[in-house]
Amino acid sequence: MTKEKNHTLNEEVESQNNEHAQLTDEEVESVFAEAGDQNSTPNDKSAGIDYEAEIQVLTNKLEEADNRYLRLQADFDNFRRRTRLDIEASEKYRAQKLAVELLPALDNFERALNIEADNEQSKSLLQGMEMVYRGLVEALKKEGVEAIESVGKEFDPNFHQAVMTGEDENYGSNTVIEEFQKGYMLKDRVLRPSMVKVNQ
Repeated sequence: MTKEKNHTLNEEVESQNNEHAQLTDEEVESVFAEAGDQNSTPNDKSAGIDYEAEIQVLTNKLEEADNRYLRLQADFDNFRRRTRLDIEASEKYRAQKLAVELLPALDNFERALNIEADNEQSKSLLQGMEMVYRGLVEALKKEGVEAIESVGKEFDPNFHQAVMTGEDENYGSNTVIEEFQKGYMLKDRVLRPSMVKVNQ
């Protein structure tokens, strides 16, 4: 009786073990199937995706971004160079506006100084005017403003403005023989050309 009961219990345990083993196999297969689905990607060739085409598209985008960066870098370098040149020019010619406004005053001083003094009071006045004129000239010279040499020089349209022609045996052809109004330069820039008479 006891043997039969034990045999029956063994059969039930073995049956349950077999069922458990069978379920475990099914679960394993299910796990492998799910893992296979997770490992598959949307870019799989079975889905009709061309890897080479996608790589080419990405390569083109990268090249376009590189070219855009290089253009921006070149534009920035040009801007920085122009800014530096503008600052240098501004510093170099900072006295230009003031000098141009003072030129008519210098002309008036020169005309006044050419007047002949007929008494001591006039001579004193002219001396005072000459001191002021020289002070202006020296102040402008410190800023790089100087008169253009004209008489006896060959006519140069970059520095001279011919308003008359004449004949003078003491000068060669195309030479400035008289100056009507002084010209001035600020360093290497002409502020005003000299108004001159040129020998034929």
